[in-house]
Amino acid sequence: MKTRVLGKTGATISEIGFGAWQIGGSWGDVSEADGKRALNAALDSGVTFVDTADVYGDGRSEKIIAAVLKERGGNKPFVATKAGRRLSPHVAEGYTGENIEAFIDRSLANLGIETLDLVQLHCPPTEIYYRPELFGALDKLVAKGKIRHYGVSVEKVEEALKAIEYPGVATVQIIYNIFRQRPHDLFFAEASKKNVGVIVRVPLASGLLSGKITRDTAFAADDHRNFNRHGEAFDVGETFAGVPLEAALEAVEQLRPLVPEGVPMAQFALRWILEQQAVSVVIPGARNEAQAQSNAAASALAAVNSQTKTAIAAVYERLVKVHVHHRW
Repeated sequence: MKTRVLGKTGATISEIGFGAWQIGGSWGDVSEADGKRALNAALDSGVTFVDTADVYGDGRSEKIIAAVLKERGGNKPFVATKAGRRLSPHVAEGYTGENIEAFIDRSLANLGIETLDLVQLHCPPTEIYYRPELFGALDKLVAKGKIRHYGVSVEKVEEALKAIEYPGVATVQIIYNIFRQRPHDLFFAEASKKNVGVIVRVPLASGLLSGKITRDTAFAADDHRNFNRHGEAFDVGETFAGVPLEAALEAVEQLRPLVPEGVPMAQFALRWILEQQAVSVVIPGARNEAQAQSNAAASALAAVNSQTKTAIAAVYERLVKVHVHHRW
């Protein structure tokens, strides 16, 4: 497992992390036991960065992480969580220093720790990025010792660019994958200039880039790939990266011949992301041990050659760009 530095946090972490949304909820039936086994498999494979949120299973994900880390003992991975989406309604007015501190206190209890390594505002409304007083409140929480660092999880490139104007923002979590290529146009360069860590989520476009989803794939009622297909519950860009399923499946077929023989498409898609040096860590999720181990193995793959990169770019331009590039 190769490592990278997480921006101005200074933390050296594995370049493949563990996204803990799936072990919390909204991905169909993933038992607590399976969630624990998946996380243990990731940690055994050299993963040292875990990303979760207070709303993943209403705290279930955080509690599973706490239980696993307590059982394992020894050196702890870097654990990042998120706050803000517990607001109901989820509106800008709810993003006060008092509310965020209350969410942070709950996450501290769920994780069984005294200080959070990193808390990220969880895809807040765009206007929040224009409220310096909230970022000032986060600075005060650092001073109080409740958090070591803070960052943001964004939907749009424009939000990311605004966020990194605040000197205290240490990281930005953003969607980036073969189907969502806009971040590398400008944002990655700006993040590098400011030494901001980049955490890449939805790297496999909700499983599409595993190459295993077909038109006939059925998803459970509580799987967001069923209930959020058109953005009914949250931003549609979080589900299948916002690409209409038919167009995405056609693009997957065009990508298939580009994957080296014997390499799972999911690993290839992760390796493509890691070609960007501005990326600090990519956080695929896993429902079981095998997926966690396979994700971690992507770190050992050879670099994607320039000819293949060009071919991937052509697939994006031809089949995907029109659906997503202007939106996020």
